Amino acid sequence: MIHSKPASLKAQLEEKKASFNSTASDGKKKAYQEGIASVERDGVVGKARQVGEQAPDFTLTNAVGKPVSLSEYLKKGRVVLTWYRGGWCPYCNMTLRRLQQELPNFKAEGANLIVLTPELPDKSMSTAEKHDLKFEVLSDVGNKVARAYGIVFKLTDEVARLYDEGFGLHQYNGDNSDELPLAATYIINEDGKIAYAFLDADYRNRAEPSELTDFLAKPSA
Repeated sequence: MIHSKPASLKAQLEEKKASFNSTASDGKKKAYQEGIASVERDGVVGKARQVGEQAPDFTLTNAVGKPVSLSEYLKKGRVVLTWYRGGWCPYCNMTLRRLQQELPNFKAEGANLIVLTPELPDKSMSTAEKHDLKFEVLSDVGNKVARAYGIVFKLTDEVARLYDEGFGLHQYNGDNSDELPLAATYIINEDGKIAYAFLDADYRNRAEPSELTDFLAKPSA
């Protein structure tokens, strides 16, 4: 029996981008583009933890209140560690669904998936339930872990206003900091060293899940 291969995440994200560009107001498009340019100017990507560096350990609470630590997971094998901005972000939701589809392939290569979000625990629980996720979704409230990885940035005033008026960002994150993490993805070896890093100033670009599997399958990974 031939199983159809899921569409690439990039193709889905590009379709979403095109849809946004065809329907959004010029003001909103300009604000979001300036927001991305601001992240580029701030140099967050260059300041973030890079391949070959030690991944900061952390312990966070999952959606059902259980503490989960990176170091404990690394005892079982490599970890694919990724961040999403929140359940309000359509690009994040597409990414989570595609990661769910790819998860058996990660596990076949001896890796586990941990996902972090700045959302409050009750918000991350609703996201996990909504997508029936089979991996850890941890609340990094206040972006403490994201800060340790150097991937936190501040929204421009205009984007922050659009987000809070549009869906209530402050309520999702439980603070008024207007800070978010890059949609970063790392592959961390058992010794805690970063073997792979996807870092991009544009939140609409994400690591391709199938390429993560390909990396995990390489003998040198």
